[in-house]
Amino acid sequence: MSVIAGIYHSNNEPVPLEYCKGIMKVLKHYPADDIQIWHKENVFLGCHAQWITPESIREQLPYYDYDRQLTITADAIIDNRDELFEQLQVERSQRKTMPDSHLILLAYQKWEEETPKYLVGDFTFMIWDEKRKKFFGARDFSGARTLYFYHSQQHFAFCTITQPLFKLPYITNQLNEQWLAEFLAIPWNFESVDTDSTVYKDIQQIPPSHSISVYDGKVRLSRYSTLKAGQRLKLKTNEEYEEAFRDVFQSAVTARLRTHHQVGAHLSGGLDSGSVASFAANSLKRENKQLHTFSYIPVKHFVDWTPKSRVANEKPLIESTVQYVGNINDRYYDFEGRSPLTEVDDWLDVLEMPYKFFENTFWLKGIYEEAHKQGVRVLLNGQRGNWTVSWGHAIDYQAMLLKKLKLIRFYREVDLYSKNLGVKRSRVFSAVRKKAFPLLNQSAFSRNDSQFPLMINSEFAKKWNVFEKLKQHGIDLTGNSITNAYEVKKKQFEQLYYWNITGTYGSKLSLRYSVWDRDPTNDLRVIQFCLSVPEEQYVQDGIARSLIRRSTKNLLPDNIRLNQRTRGVQGADGIHRMIPSWGNFMKELQQLIADPNVTEFLNLKSIREAIEKLGDKPRPEHVYDLDFRLLMRSLIFYRFIKNFA
Repeated sequence: MSVIAGIYHSNNEPVPLEYCKGIMKVLKHYPADDIQIWHKENVFLGCHAQWITPESIREQLPYYDYDRQLTITADAIIDNRDELFEQLQVERSQRKTMPDSHLILLAYQKWEEETPKYLVGDFTFMIWDEKRKKFFGARDFSGARTLYFYHSQQHFAFCTITQPLFKLPYITNQLNEQWLAEFLAIPWNFESVDTDSTVYKDIQQIPPSHSISVYDGKVRLSRYSTLKAGQRLKLKTNEEYEEAFRDVFQSAVTARLRTHHQVGAHLSGGLDSGSVASFAANSLKRENKQLHTFSYIPVKHFVDWTPKSRVANEKPLIESTVQYVGNINDRYYDFEGRSPLTEVDDWLDVLEMPYKFFENTFWLKGIYEEAHKQGVRVLLNGQRGNWTVSWGHAIDYQAMLLKKLKLIRFYREVDLYSKNLGVKRSRVFSAVRKKAFPLLNQSAFSRNDSQFPLMINSEFAKKWNVFEKLKQHGIDLTGNSITNAYEVKKKQFEQLYYWNITGTYGSKLSLRYSVWDRDPTNDLRVIQFCLSVPEEQYVQDGIARSLIRRSTKNLLPDNIRLNQRTRGVQGADGIHRMIPSWGNFMKELQQLIADPNVTEFLNLKSIREAIEKLGDKPRPEHVYDLDFRLLMRSLIFYRFIKNFA
């Protein structure tokens, strides 16, 4: 885990030493196990390294291969090492100690610009090919690590974070108004449909699933990976599918335990994080290591207002997983005194840009802090599980059966599903009908009361023609689209902007706390396996997410494994936490309305209406209200602009 950086002057002008020092100086406030540079005339490479894996200890980065005349700097953990060793015919005596960066370099020698297609893991890297006078690099398929760059006809520079780049005299920090317009107009938790753009006009980023080639003053970005359902896996029995699932998932989890430090995991009361924890704890037991879990719980004086189908305090569920699985050192944190509001400035500093996801910021960063204190350097999660290992939406599956007129199976699934949930079949029929034939039920989908309030100033939107651009990309602007789960899943893997922010905050928090966030449910091999599994494996006998439920028998307790009636809901105490500072919150929003620095960008009418609706006496149940979301996002944006000014 590293901050990597580099400068290249394609006009052969030497890179001044003060440029190199300026970039590396900015990185000094991050913890590091080693700091090294490589400087040769018009090329500079740097690495501010944190050693996570056993092979990375005392790794030389940047590394110059004299025979091949290749230099690499990398921020990478490669998970398919054994496969690569065989393909590259690496001697067995070298395999145990070979750093991942050397493995990438060997792969580049064999496959050149095809190299990223063969790598599984979380990575960014840049290689200086001295013979060809070119740079080549890549970012992993889901963007788990970040890499920003600047280029002109004469200059190219890159870094894991943006701020060091502004130390170079030819790079300015002018804001990118097109990016700002998309950020404000998109109601969802992503920033821009242009995945190579950033909030700064001079700075781009390598998008997920892309490689970069820099040659003769020109920069070329190429997409090397597109995940789509391929050939269907055909096995004979349910048991064979379950065994195949356990094999691929166990491999993904085990690969992410590769560290000489402690291993931790985010743990909620659900299937995804519980499955990750179970597989990890059992593997670590064989190494005489314990899994350290970190769980958020509401503050003690919070009165749960959520409906019966939701669980705000998941501690009893988490404890049942811990007790059943064993080999887990569990910790619970309420982070009293913190709220979405208290964390804004720090998150702006971490992310280097405005953000939209405020609901979980106070405990997400808090868990990184606590993991760091406990000596944990790898922190597992199951963020992508909904679209991979625990896929299987019962209502959408039943709607598909109905549309395909597979009526015998349809009636059976509806009947069993209603019994499993303890609801009337008529309610299930109604939900399925709306999913299957949405055009016949438009009145049921009225958005008059639930459309996301417009955040962007209409004139600013017109200036950048942002609504038309977003429509061309198929972005729903209401924030409340009703789409079948299969279409949503398809977009999750094909449209890269959905996952860009996850990698961004994961990378940047990891640098601050020396904790690498790793997601086995996002393993490339796991995704490819899950995309190959027939749909009837995911919904069976009226049970949603059937494959993972069946596969984790004897690995998770039944109250977690078979639960279809309740779901955890995190951050339900967000407004409750803000009550002591609510007056200051409203006061700052009034300052926002009066500040000419943001008048051009924000829809002040919507903000005023939202302030009036929420009032001076907040109700905790408004934490998921669209007006509250508008006000928090507007305040975050306001502070970013104010800090920038």
